[in-house]
Amino acid sequence: MPGAGETSSSHDSPGAVSITFDNLGEAAQLELGMWPDDVAQGEHFTITEVLPRLLELLSTLQLRATFFVEGLNAVTYPDALRSIDAAGHELALHAWRHEDWAGLDAERETALLDRAQGAMVDIGLSPVGFRPPGGLMTPLTLELLRSRRFRYVSPAGQREGVSDGVAVLPFRWSLVDAFYYMPHFSTLRQHEGLPEQPLPASRMGDAMSDAVRTRAHDPGHVALLFHPFSLAFTGEEGWATMRDVLSLLRDRVASGHAQLLRMDEAADALLAAGDGSSPPLLSHASWPAPSD
Repeated sequence: MPGAGETSSSHDSPGAVSITFDNLGEAAQLELGMWPDDVAQGEHFTITEVLPRLLELLSTLQLRATFFVEGLNAVTYPDALRSIDAAGHELALHAWRHEDWAGLDAERETALLDRAQGAMVDIGLSPVGFRPPGGLMTPLTLELLRSRRFRYVSPAGQREGVSDGVAVLPFRWSLVDAFYYMPHFSTLRQHEGLPEQPLPASRMGDAMSDAVRTRAHDPGHVALLFHPFSLAFTGEEGWATMRDVLSLLRDRVASGHAQLLRMDEAADALLAAGDGSSPPLLSHASWPAPSD
């Protein structure tokens, strides 16, 4: 029965939510040339400080998530990735070193995808999903993923669908934590109709909570996207806001008003039900400069 303020739905089941985390370690900082030459690699705060606390929170709430990690982490932090897998979470790819994926030529895209996938396989993990850094794919991305037995891709967009036999499970910029917090997302915030200046964690929490609540009457899929590095950036306010959102999701799932699926599970459900008649709706907006 619908809760207070909700209407009845003709759908057999509520919509699905996936909890996702992007980036680990120093991979992105290395790619951007932001890692100091005199600082040793292999002890990044997202691994030593954030990840243990994050895994504990997910365990306490009995929630499973998908971690999109750069392939370099399989070389630098193999034990950390195995700990994520052992806790029941999914490991998926986020490029080799967080390269600007849409800007790659065919040769480099192929080489980086193969390198990242190979590094994960070398430590006993077999990722079936890929999220392109920046949110945009190249014209070759779907073909490369399909030929390498990936089941899904998660670019920026508004609606899931099946494309060339690959499940497409987009993330929405409005459901990304860094979209609200980080200064270099200012142009994208303006593009999405929000103020240029960074916003408080509560704005992110409100948007994510609304998305969770609408699953009771919306059969679609949404991905909540958090960054371990941003939890350090926002401090306890960011942790508390994320905990509130995840607690709400847990309660909505328990009451039958939402489904919780790892991204690989959501992809399998979409592939099983979809016939390609409803193509995904993608976005052309990336950071730091939207193109649409």
